[in-house]
Amino acid sequence: MNLTALLSSLLLLLPTLGTLTFSLSTPVSTPSKALKPPVQGPISIDDFNTNVQTTYGRYPLTLTHGSGSYLYSKDKKYLDFVSGIATCILGHSNPALQSAVSSQMSKMHHISNLYYMEGQGRLAEWLVDNSVGEKVFFCNSGGEANEAAIKCMRKVGSKKGITDPVILTAESSFHGRTMGALSATGQPKYHEGFTYGGRMVEGFANFIFNDSKSLERAFRKYNKTPVWDKVRGRKRRVVGIMVEALQGEGGIRPGTVEFFKNARELCDGSDALLMCDEVQVGMGRSGKLWGYENLSVSPDLFTTAKALGGGVPIGAMVARGEAATALGPGEHATTYGGNPLACAAGLAVAKEIVDKDLCGNARARGEQLEAGLKAIQSKSSMIIDIRGWGLLRGVELSEECGVLAGEVVGKAMEKGLLLVPAGLRVVRFVPPLNVSEEEVSEALKLFGEAMEEAQSQKK
Repeated sequence: MNLTALLSSLLLLLPTLGTLTFSLSTPVSTPSKALKPPVQGPISIDDFNTNVQTTYGRYPLTLTHGSGSYLYSKDKKYLDFVSGIATCILGHSNPALQSAVSSQMSKMHHISNLYYMEGQGRLAEWLVDNSVGEKVFFCNSGGEANEAAIKCMRKVGSKKGITDPVILTAESSFHGRTMGALSATGQPKYHEGFTYGGRMVEGFANFIFNDSKSLERAFRKYNKTPVWDKVRGRKRRVVGIMVEALQGEGGIRPGTVEFFKNARELCDGSDALLMCDEVQVGMGRSGKLWGYENLSVSPDLFTTAKALGGGVPIGAMVARGEAATALGPGEHATTYGGNPLACAAGLAVAKEIVDKDLCGNARARGEQLEAGLKAIQSKSSMIIDIRGWGLLRGVELSEECGVLAGEVVGKAMEKGLLLVPAGLRVVRFVPPLNVSEEEVSEALKLFGEAMEEAQSQKK
C-alpha cells in the first residue's frame, strides 16, 4: 500500500472514532511577591539556623570583627589560634591585604579566564619561582585543587594507554569534599551516605601513612592488570601517589623523610606521579614555604589553597614535567579560579611572606609553642604527644583521661582562646604566621588553664 492509499484509509476511519476533545491545561502560576531587601543588623542564632543548612557543628559564638591575631564578639575578645583553619596567615584586617583587595575591587574584580590577567600571571610566576613547579592551574579551594590533580594524574595515565588508573592515598588522609577528593580521602566516616552500591568514585586504594611496606604492597597489587581484565583489553596501573606532607585532619602527623623518599623512588621506577597535598601545611605554615621541603623530596604536582589568598578564596594546582601540560583547552576549567580579585590577594600574601619573613617567624614561634606545650605536658597526664611543624601543632589527649579535644577547645574558648580539633583527641594550634612572641605566651597560659579545668572536672 502506498502512502496515498494509507492516508485515505485512515480518513475513512475518522467518523467511527467519535468526537476527539483536546484541552490545553492552563499553567499554574505562583503569585509574584514584592522582593524583600536583606535585613540589616545582628541576627539571632535561632534565625540563622532557620535559614542555613546544618552542615556544620557550630560553637554558640557570633564574631563581629577582627584585628591582627584577635577576633571580637559584641562583648568579648578572643586570641585566634584557628586562623580560619590555617587560612588567615596575615591575621585579621591586615593593612597590606586590605589595600590590595580594595584597590583591585575599584578596578576590576572578575572577568573570567577567557582573557589574560596580569595578576594571575604574576602570582603563577611567584609560585613557579619559589617551588619545583613549572605551570599553575588556579581554582577556588583546596578540594577543587585536589580534584584538578586527580584529573591530571588520570589524564597522564590515559595518554599512556592506561584504562584503569589507580591513585594510592593514605589512611586517615583528608583531601576535600568534592566526590573525587572525598573518594581519595582515606577516612570511611566521610564516605557514609555518599556511596553508590557501597562504592565511592573508583580508582583509589589506601596505604598506611608513613609505612613504606604498606605503600609498597599497595603499589605492587595495583600496578598490574588482573588476567580477566587483560583479556578484555584493559590496562591497570598506579598513576600516582597522592599524600599530604603533614596529615592535618588526620591528627597533625608529619610525613617522614624515609617514607617520602620511598614514595618518590616507587613513582620514578614505574612512571607514576608523586602528588603532595599542601592545602593546609603550605604557604609557610611549616616554617618553610612548602611542606615537601621538610621531606627532601620533589613532587610532580602539589596543591595549595587556604592561606594562598589569606582568607580570600583561591586554590592552585602546581605541576612540573608531563603533568604541567597534560590538561589541554576545554579539559578542565573554572569560572572564578584565578580572577583579578583573588590573585591580588594572593600577591599581597606572597609579598608579606617574603618581606616580613613569615617562614622564619613560623619557625621561631613554632619552637616557642612546642616548648610551652611540652612544659604543660610535663604537668598533665592528659597529654600523650605533641607534634607538628612550625605553626601547625597538635596536642594528642590520652583515651584514659576521658576528655575529648572538642571539650578542651570549648574550655579554651571560655578563657578567650580559639582552637580547633583535628579528630576526636587532638587539639590543633594554627595561629596567623605573623603572631607575636607575646601572643604565643598568652595562648600557652590560657591553654594551660583550660587543660587544668578540663582535667579537674573529670576527677
